[in-house]
Amino acid sequence: MFEKLINQIKELSTIDFKEATEKIRKYIDEISEEDFKEIVKQIGTIPENIEHDSTEEKLYSKASDIVLARCFRLLGLASRALDERADSADILAESISGYKYSLVADAKCFRLSRTAKNQKDFKVSNLSDWRGSENEYAVLVAPYFQYPQSTSQIYSKALENNVCLLSWEHISILLEKNVKETESLSLESLWNASQMIARDKSLSFANAKCCFLPKMDVYVAKKIGLPEVQYRSMLNDYKRLITYRGKTEISYWNGCIEEIKKFTKEKAIEELIKAKKLQEKINAISQYIDKLNR
Repeated sequence: MFEKLINQIKELSTIDFKEATEKIRKYIDEISEEDFKEIVKQIGTIPENIEHDSTEEKLYSKASDIVLARCFRLLGLASRALDERADSADILAESISGYKYSLVADAKCFRLSRTAKNQKDFKVSNLSDWRGSENEYAVLVAPYFQYPQSTSQIYSKALENNVCLLSWEHISILLEKNVKETESLSLESLWNASQMIARDKSLSFANAKCCFLPKMDVYVAKKIGLPEVQYRSMLNDYKRLITYRGKTEISYWNGCIEEIKKFTKEKAIEELIKAKKLQEKINAISQYIDKLNR
């Protein structure tokens, strides 16, 4: 099912972006819940065959927003992916079970080939600001195993600004276990997890940058009522899925290498010029000079 979504994105990347977004929204919102959950398991990893910095990649990012919005709806909230605007959150969700809170959320997806991710990739402080005065919580959802695994400023920033750091794997586990906010079950404590962690007296300024995902694991497992052993087993299933995806992505690049080896000298030169965007640089300089001489 994830592959079908990728095919949709590739097919729609040539038409008007707004129209493509609406078609992707319709596709994601209308597939069965079972098929949707399969997409959630993989959406955090951008396929290598999605060209970097392309319309396809932009549409994939928008698809991830739409996926996360539906996740929140399945968790019992009212939610929608917002129209693209600079300096604003991607998703808005609101409790409809009488708990009177709302949250903003940001969906993050990364390539397995992407290395050296830093705090700017996660935009924790920005997400806190985008919450504004009208929303109580801010939630960041990113691939579990692509969060910094030891120390990072994103953790201290999350604690300082009460930004909840969740993963696609956390969300997927909640959906697999059919967790849903109702009048008798509130998910508010989950969105407020960073504030609860920050109140831990054993947490000092010196270790505020330490990865606290294990604490989030405890919160999620507790909310589900899942024994730690079973929770760890589910998390390991996702690790195996990522390993499989990794082999698939490596095969894709190996295929690209074999294709390049078949290039003629002229074709290789042409592709190198294109890759370095040399003609675009020449055009930019020419346009600048033309303006000066008018």
